[in-house]
Amino acid sequence: MFIAHVTTEGERWDQLAWRYYGDAHGYLPIVQANPHVPISATLPAGLTLAIPVLQSLPTTEDLPPWMR
Repeated sequence: MFIAHVTTEGERWDQLAWRYYGDAHGYLPIVQANPHVPISATLPAGLTLAIPVLQSLPTTEDLPPWMR
């Protein structure tokens, strides 16, 4: 599943990762989902990017004891 994002002038990969994932260092899935976009310091305006929806599955540590 993806979210479409249209870039504004000067946006950066790390800004997108922060906006969608809350982690500026988590931009790799966005870069990998958009191989048609050259890697550069800033992105031009008007690009439509596919932002992968990352879903983390709960681990047993995340569950209360009675659900483990």
